[in-house]
Amino acid sequence: MIKPIYLDYNGTTPHDPEVLDAMRPFLELEFGNPSSSHWYGIKPKQAVEAARRQVAGLLGCLPEEIIFTSGGTESNNHAIKGIARALRKKGRHIVTSAFEHPAVLEVCRYLEGEGFETTLVEVDTKGIIDPEKVQRALRSDTILVTIMHANNEVGTVQPIAAIAELADERGIVLHTDAAQSLGKIPVNVKVLGVDMLSVAGHKLYAPKGIGVLYVRKGLAPEKFCHGAGQENGWRAGTENVVGIVGLGKACEIAARDLDVNMDCMKKMRDQLYEGLVAGTNDVRLNGHPDLRLPNTLNLSFKGLEANRLLEEIGLEVAASPGAACHSGDVAISHVLQAMHVPVEWAKGTLRFSTGRMTTAGEIDQAIDVVVAAVDRLRGT
Repeated sequence: MIKPIYLDYNGTTPHDPEVLDAMRPFLELEFGNPSSSHWYGIKPKQAVEAARRQVAGLLGCLPEEIIFTSGGTESNNHAIKGIARALRKKGRHIVTSAFEHPAVLEVCRYLEGEGFETTLVEVDTKGIIDPEKVQRALRSDTILVTIMHANNEVGTVQPIAAIAELADERGIVLHTDAAQSLGKIPVNVKVLGVDMLSVAGHKLYAPKGIGVLYVRKGLAPEKFCHGAGQENGWRAGTENVVGIVGLGKACEIAARDLDVNMDCMKKMRDQLYEGLVAGTNDVRLNGHPDLRLPNTLNLSFKGLEANRLLEEIGLEVAASPGAACHSGDVAISHVLQAMHVPVEWAKGTLRFSTGRMTTAGEIDQAIDVVVAAVDRLRGT
């Protein structure tokens, strides 16, 4: 069976061959526990610390500011719950946006059951958060601002550095979910001015089940997982050595090849957009036309239903829906709702996301497949 053309790199990425090569010894030979004091623990321990340096090199921070986690969701949970609980005597107010991933919004909603209060800052119709709106949301009891670096659905990149200045002036902790931006655009914690930052390995051509939380030195969120004291006491549990090695190598590659990869992904994304706009009518771009990830293309096809369009193209092109339609009901993504995308457009939304492996030939094929499917569904 010929596999569909993969255009869902924001959903997850395949393993980079160099990542697989780096991981292989720790699957086949170096099985030791890095916390062991004997010979078998030496190389795994060295590998974990080498990976910590590789991640720190990409993020522009100190290796000791890196905590390995099970993924982006755990990193977000640790950051938000940890700081909220550590600073609850100072205040119980959190500022975030209506645009965030559920791994942030659901955590904030959970904390409301512990007496915390959340303010959701609105985005504009292109998905941009105005720093002035964040400023107006800040209060004397605000302890945390958590705003994603780049949106997973429409790719809009937020003005994190400007928001960081506002938070820093008031001594408020700033966290950003950078799961989608790492490896696609420059991500440096000093340039961004953030106190905490979340990373998901499987968005970066590394394995699933591994992530990172950057915590600025001197900041002390409450511990998320208690046990034997791994990760300098911040996150207990035997280290996922294979995943950590893979993520470290992925970060090294991302730093090395960032400019080339950004250019390649953008070319493929723009080729897809131009081909679809030329091939069919009533197509709307969602998100900012310029301030967005170089690989992300979120399009609405007016009058169509996303799930029907995916059914038509599913054996030939893999993409993600922005809405689900069942028995006449339309469930539109909270991201499109936050941007006030009209229902007649939003219900026909697909997200295409290119990657390092995407070729021009695949894009040409995808254009033909999608245009033909749109024509069939519209009866043209």
